[in-house]
Amino acid sequence: MTLALTNATLLDGTENMTAQEGMCVLVEDGKISGISKMGEVELPAGCEVVDLGGKYLMPGLINMHVHLCGDGKPHSSDGAEKLVKLALSLAVGRAYLRATLKKSLQTQLASGVTTVRSVGDPGYADIAVRNIINSGKCEGPRLIASGCGISVPGGHARLFAKMATTEEEARAYVREHAEKGADQIKLFITGGVFDAEVEGEPGVLRMSQKIATAICDEASKLGLLTSAHVESPEGVEVALKAGVDTIEHGSVLSEELVSLFKENGLHKSSSLTCTISPALPFACFDPEITHSTHIQKVNGRIVYEGVVEAARTALKSDIPVGLGTDSACPFVTHYDMWREVVYFQKHTGVSNAFALYTATLKNAELLRVADETGSVEVGKSADLIVTSKNPLDDLMALGEVNQVFMRGKLVKTCKVNHLPELDKELDTIWDDLEKDSFVSEWK
Repeated sequence: MTLALTNATLLDGTENMTAQEGMCVLVEDGKISGISKMGEVELPAGCEVVDLGGKYLMPGLINMHVHLCGDGKPHSSDGAEKLVKLALSLAVGRAYLRATLKKSLQTQLASGVTTVRSVGDPGYADIAVRNIINSGKCEGPRLIASGCGISVPGGHARLFAKMATTEEEARAYVREHAEKGADQIKLFITGGVFDAEVEGEPGVLRMSQKIATAICDEASKLGLLTSAHVESPEGVEVALKAGVDTIEHGSVLSEELVSLFKENGLHKSSSLTCTISPALPFACFDPEITHSTHIQKVNGRIVYEGVVEAARTALKSDIPVGLGTDSACPFVTHYDMWREVVYFQKHTGVSNAFALYTATLKNAELLRVADETGSVEVGKSADLIVTSKNPLDDLMALGEVNQVFMRGKLVKTCKVNHLPELDKELDTIWDDLEKDSFVSEWK
């Protein structure tokens, strides 16, 4: 049956989008089959009509950086490690893990995110859940799954990543991921805020150039994209020389690094995924609130400024920039992609339209799924969201999604269960940003 979304104010997701009033979007077999002004199209007989009454219709958001095994509540790293080990050691634990990932994905979908890239979760559970969603057994967003990811002993993501000690072992882990059905490969090249041991040294280089290069080379041979966790200039250099497709997080970028983005070690261009959400709470909140140490707070500020400076430099240098939240980190929920879009606009000064375009079509292009989703165009999947207010006027409108359509079907079973204490703390950040010279003086 054809679905007709009538009386829509359309935001199509393209870079220079404007609000197009009085529009009708037709959907057939999950794909957009027609876009026209009201009155210029005759609705098919017997079609289902949803009158949007002038509300804003746009592409579903795309979240480039998600971990699915947590919900954003602050916790100790020791407690998380014990929980993951227990979950993987028992059949009931593995089932619980899959249920947790499914819930996280459905929260993303209910909040307006219709495509998710997972970037590291225990036990290849993300691949299993992706397959369940794709089979139609439950509602969920489109999932681009990375499996466990690959790190090194003493490196980041020890909770879930495979630990490579040699180039040969690293290549074998890439092949294992491919055999399990991974859509892309995640590398953990540097440390991060949580595992930094020295004040002023987040993002310590952990993975050697040889191992990083071996991973990227093997992934390229298998036709898999790569993404890399890096939070220092040294890490960015290693990743780009290895040929990584997307740099996750980033740091201050020199002219040499900008050049490497444009031609990396595999003679391709690389992009940057901006993730302001995970570092901002460490920079703004007291350690008692984030359950962090003084070292983590100091290093969190360094990472926060590095991520923002990387995005600013990349945009000025015509390096493609995508957006992701790093969901499951402390104070980063699965329903707050809208916050990342707002943070991105406030910290880089781009227009609201460009920020929304980045979170939709640009992200789709970087994930190589733009032929399928990311904009409201005939032939693409009807992955759509509806808001009462215009995000081109105020991006916070994305935080109040009225309806979500996934492949043309209205999402009914997925819901957002808010974490009120986290929401309350996060809502105080807006005032902090207005007072922070790093944001206000740059503008």
